[in-house]
Amino acid sequence: MAFLCLLCFLLAGLLSTFPVLGAQLQDQTTLLAISKELGIPGWDANNSNYCSWPDISCGNHSMVDKLDLSRRGLRGNVTLISQLKALKRLDLSSNNFRGLIPPAFGNLSDLEVLDLSLNKFEGSIPLELGGLRNLKSLNLSYNSLVGEIPNELHGLEKLQEFQISNNGLRGSIPYWLGNLTKLRVFTAYENHLDGSIPDNIGLFSELQLLNLHSNQLEGQIPESIFSQGKLEILVPNPEQFYCLTYFEADNNNLSGEIVSEFAQCSNLTLLNLASNGFTGRIPPEIEQLMNLQELILSGNSLFGDIPNSILRCKNLNKLELSNNRFNGTIPNEICNMSRLQYLLLSENSMRGEIPHEIGNCAKLLELQMGSNYFTGTIPSDIGHIRNLQIALNLSFNHLHGTLPLELGKLDKLVSLDVSNNRLSGSIPPELKGMLSLIDVNFSNNLLSGPVPTFVPFQKSPNSSFLGNKGLCGEPLNTSCAGLYDPDHKNYHHRVSYRIILAVIGSCLAVFVSVTIVVLLFMIREKREKVSKDAGIAEDEIDNQPTIIAGTVFVENLRQAVDLDAVVKATLKDSNKINSGTFSTVYRAVMPSGMVLSVKRLKCMDKTIIHHQNKMIRELERLSKLCHDNLVRPIGYVIFEDIALLLHHFLPNGTLAELLHESSKQPEYQPDWPIRLSIAIGVAEGLAFLHHVAIIHLDISSGNVLLDADFKPLVGEIEISKLLDPSRGTASISAVAGSFGYIPPEYAYTMQVTAPGNVYSYGVVLLEILTTRLPVDEEFGEGVDLVKWVHTAPIRGETPEQILDARLSTVSFAWRKEMLAALKVALICTDTTPAKRPKMKKVVEMLQEIKQN
Repeated sequence: MAFLCLLCFLLAGLLSTFPVLGAQLQDQTTLLAISKELGIPGWDANNSNYCSWPDISCGNHSMVDKLDLSRRGLRGNVTLISQLKALKRLDLSSNNFRGLIPPAFGNLSDLEVLDLSLNKFEGSIPLELGGLRNLKSLNLSYNSLVGEIPNELHGLEKLQEFQISNNGLRGSIPYWLGNLTKLRVFTAYENHLDGSIPDNIGLFSELQLLNLHSNQLEGQIPESIFSQGKLEILVPNPEQFYCLTYFEADNNNLSGEIVSEFAQCSNLTLLNLASNGFTGRIPPEIEQLMNLQELILSGNSLFGDIPNSILRCKNLNKLELSNNRFNGTIPNEICNMSRLQYLLLSENSMRGEIPHEIGNCAKLLELQMGSNYFTGTIPSDIGHIRNLQIALNLSFNHLHGTLPLELGKLDKLVSLDVSNNRLSGSIPPELKGMLSLIDVNFSNNLLSGPVPTFVPFQKSPNSSFLGNKGLCGEPLNTSCAGLYDPDHKNYHHRVSYRIILAVIGSCLAVFVSVTIVVLLFMIREKREKVSKDAGIAEDEIDNQPTIIAGTVFVENLRQAVDLDAVVKATLKDSNKINSGTFSTVYRAVMPSGMVLSVKRLKCMDKTIIHHQNKMIRELERLSKLCHDNLVRPIGYVIFEDIALLLHHFLPNGTLAELLHESSKQPEYQPDWPIRLSIAIGVAEGLAFLHHVAIIHLDISSGNVLLDADFKPLVGEIEISKLLDPSRGTASISAVAGSFGYIPPEYAYTMQVTAPGNVYSYGVVLLEILTTRLPVDEEFGEGVDLVKWVHTAPIRGETPEQILDARLSTVSFAWRKEMLAALKVALICTDTTPAKRPKMKKVVEMLQEIKQN
């Protein structure tokens, strides 16, 4: 009897294992079928332990509970995956899957995480996904999904993250979304959603991130989204703040007045309500936002004065109120916001005079005041805003009087527009001090006299000067001799006297110069004779700088490098190779025959000389960075208050020279494969820098050097460790990179970041694809390469028209690769830093282009 009982017990145990064994066999069979369908390397049919296969994790009874096939470039039918019944996490993101999302995924009842983002799935969201009652995270973003958000998803009560951005979804945001009590993240930006935002959203949940921009939403922003006090809109980290830190709801149809409840969000740094239908005044409670850095309200119907309460926002660096109905005056205290860098007031009905206090806005980079009703004269105090770079626009106002001479002090200014006013007098020759000027417009005023001979003026179209009856000279193609101004005769005599005096002065100057040259020549001959007699070489007569410190890090190069020869090479302009934002580079030939590239840090960096030990430690550490795409220092020299950094000489110059000089030569041959390899190499170098926590300060094509095989090496790496931006010049271009490569957010954060590096790299990639300069007057006023590319669809241009036709028309394969690389460049140069990929991901995308 006991035997029979034991036998029954064993039999029951065996029978209980059969379902487990059957399920394991089912999983193994399914995985092999998936491998065959999708072509997954590393899944070995000869190895029955599938739990050890890559990208697979197993749970109880060796059942597959996690499958991560993200970023593998896969394509094919994924329906088979629905047979892995124990799955809890499924990640198929960043692949090339097409077609419908399999409804069978709704049978994975244990599923907690489903990520299908960054693919090419189309059709509607399957209703069957509503059966995934354990689902905590659903990400369907960046596909081609259409239709409405299905109501069947209302039962996903455990859902914490719901992301459906960048699709073609229509309809309204469902009301049941507000009843998901565990919801923390909801992103649905860049769809075609309409209607109003449900008034219960955020009311019962602990909503932290809500992003709905670029839809057709309308109505008021519900107060419920602030009710829990934990909302973080467009904030990439998961920490809980008291309230909003970043609110962006531009380009919708929101209406009503701006709610004063925003003032309760003490940590708000950006408020962007541009291009909506808001009316009324700016709520005075805005003064409570002491952390506010950007206030962007352009493109609404707001009116009234600029409230004095805004002036109490001491951290504000961007105030954009353009294209509204503001009808007051500019407060004299406008510059109390000492960090203000962008003041954009164009296209309003503002009145009164421009206050002289505007000159106290020392950090302004852009001043837009066009299309208003300003009267009075242009205050000369504007010339005190020495950092003004991007634009000074005073056009379409009622300004009178003469142009202030002090405008000539704006040596960083790129664009000047004073057209359509009542300005009189001549264009002062002092404006030649505007050394960075590219775009200029003086048209439709009462100006007279000759246009000063100044390259930016002469290169401007004649439309920039038309509408001034008294102006003459180039580029107007009118002779100044025919002026009918009654004072012209006296003016002509004054000019004649000046010419006579100039000629006499020139003759005297020439006579004195010749005399000095003859005397110097005689002295030199006498000196050379004495030196020769004494057996002393001329080079030894000159006083050579005393080297304070210097060494060569690489042991086997120390005999080949002569530090005195290095210093001498940097004293001759003939050895200069190029000049960048932070340094000038020289070619130095050693007595041993070795050729070096010597980087002489510019004067703005001399403060590092006083911290020699720190500098030497950083250089030694950087010299040990091992990566094929980085320029590493091999030594240094310090003399007087000058630092020299030594590198291997790279014979093929820079990427900028390859793109913008070599490509213009008659013998140029299309070189897309070389360019793609260069793009990948630069990306790999930057990805490595980010991996070792180094952020580059000045990414540009001029800082990418090419060796004999055109392998790219990223230069200027040392600067990120040797230069403290807080001690640099106040100019953003000097702190954070070269003009045209600086990401937009640097203007208000003043901090270099990894996403900022990605943006700068994206500009370099656009250069490679278009063979165009980052800043070119052909793009139009205020338009750089990035904006020119991103706005191509608005101009009716196809992506093919953006690319360099000399490359894209060679073969279909080249054009296909270039179009794929263009997509990478577009996401790298997204205006929102959080949307840019990491450099590691950029490398993967470009390598996939090359492999396919």
